[in-house]
Amino acid sequence: MTPSNALAPQAFLDACASAIGAQHVLTDAHDTAPYLADWRKRYEGAACAVLCPASADEVAAVVKLAHEHRIALVPQGGNTGLAGGATPDTSGRQAVLSLRRLNRVREIDTHNNTITVEAGVILAEVQARAAEAGRLFPLSLAAEGSCTIGGNLSTNAGGTAVLRYGNTRELCLGLEVVTPQGELWDGLRGLRKDNTGYDLRDLFIGAEGTLGIITAAVMKLHPQPAARVTALAGLASAHAALDFLALAQRFAGPLLTGFELMSDFCMQLVGRHFPQLRYPFQQRHAQVVLLELSDNESEAHGRELFERLMEAALEEGLVEDAVVAESLAQSQAFWNIREHIPLAQAQEGLNVKHDIGVPISRIGHFIEETDAEIARTVPGARMVTFGHLGDGNLHYNVQAPEGGDPKRFLAENEPTLNRIVYDSVARHRGTISAEHGLGQLKADENAHYKSDVELALMRAVKTALDPLNLMNPGKVIR
Repeated sequence: MTPSNALAPQAFLDACASAIGAQHVLTDAHDTAPYLADWRKRYEGAACAVLCPASADEVAAVVKLAHEHRIALVPQGGNTGLAGGATPDTSGRQAVLSLRRLNRVREIDTHNNTITVEAGVILAEVQARAAEAGRLFPLSLAAEGSCTIGGNLSTNAGGTAVLRYGNTRELCLGLEVVTPQGELWDGLRGLRKDNTGYDLRDLFIGAEGTLGIITAAVMKLHPQPAARVTALAGLASAHAALDFLALAQRFAGPLLTGFELMSDFCMQLVGRHFPQLRYPFQQRHAQVVLLELSDNESEAHGRELFERLMEAALEEGLVEDAVVAESLAQSQAFWNIREHIPLAQAQEGLNVKHDIGVPISRIGHFIEETDAEIARTVPGARMVTFGHLGDGNLHYNVQAPEGGDPKRFLAENEPTLNRIVYDSVARHRGTISAEHGLGQLKADENAHYKSDVELALMRAVKTALDPLNLMNPGKVIR
């Protein structure tokens, strides 16, 4: 699919200046540069302009002009994506549509347990405003200080609390969307039951701006827990971690809100590059689990439940050692270890990243089989395996051998490693993208692993809603 750009962009830019103000139509190279490269610096594009509307009506006006002038639009929130989904191509004919100025919290309804926010509101701001109202907005991820709720919705972001609260899709009750023709759909109903036709909301969530532009959303809130109890547990294998997960779910049920798996090499990397984050055990363990309970009764109740869980896990031989956080600061220190794994990886050098998902029961087998195949193919490759064990999402990354040239490693091995990992994912009935989206990074790979029937259905939806292919072309599906 190639968008048509039949008319000169200057007429489009002049019309946009009239619609949203000339100062919000950025064309100077210095002004546009921050919008043209992705967070990982893997992709760098060009654009005829960066457009910065301040309301849903202004977004609709810009999209309508783009439709008239046949200009493709690339929507962008905080630009923290990991798959190049918010980066324009190199033609210079596309325009970046920044939603950062749509940054209002429109309403908090504590009786309905909802918060209505515009697409450009930073995730941490949503969390803070919910807390001020005595509520919890549970979506939490490493980029929460800069990512936006519109981007979270567009990629159906996951994060660390999916086990209890679900992905962003499950936290959303309603959307406001600008269609590819520039019409504004108000679906901000905040209903938990609405059985009146096709679920348009879910169609736009996870579509990465290829079907329309999300401008606002009604998001679910939850009661603030009375206490959180956090611990690290050392285990002998991923299989033991799965058995421990089952035990924790049996003991804690819905109180179990976090269950993160980290391989021994992840812990080594963090210790190497961030020595202030002290390794909590006297001995090394093949796998470490970070788990958290959120208790609605009291800290004493949560800690008692936690202690009984750990006692049972040690008696059954599932856990080799465990450390329970004794303070909020120590709890945060445990989470800092988990959150610094990607930063430590970046310090170590270039690597091949995979955001995959497999059925929870298959995780141990997937790791064993895929690790072995990678070791045979690229001797010395180091596996950085971590992720959200409770929902089957692994960040299964491959670091260059110790002392090797990371750039050469990437150039020579990335396609081969991707094929090994994605073929293994397919054998285990998994997905090649669990929470980062497809963007331009995995659009071709997705076509390789989806069935013809599924691809035809996706293309039919895209063609029906965006026949001119002006909404983020080249992303998700080609």
